[in-house]
Amino acid sequence: MLVLTRKIGEKILIGNDIVLTILDGGRGEGIRIGIDAPRNVSIHRSEVVDAVSASNQEALQASGDGAADPEQLILAALGLEPPS
Repeated sequence: MLVLTRKIGEKILIGNDIVLTILDGGRGEGIRIGIDAPRNVSIHRSEVVDAVSASNQEALQASGDGAADPEQLILAALGLEPPS
């Protein structure tokens, strides 16, 4: 991991097309970072990704083996019997 010290207004370049700008910070509650990146680059906060992943795991465990047939799920949701 690369650890840097930056001042407000300073930038960090990642590759040729991603720029991180330090917008505000140093008051004990965190900092604000601006990210300028191409639209095809996904940017996610790790705590959100972790929460979604945990939620997906819980849903898989609640559904049994996690390999339910989509057709069966749709029929069950509609209250219909599966075809024989």
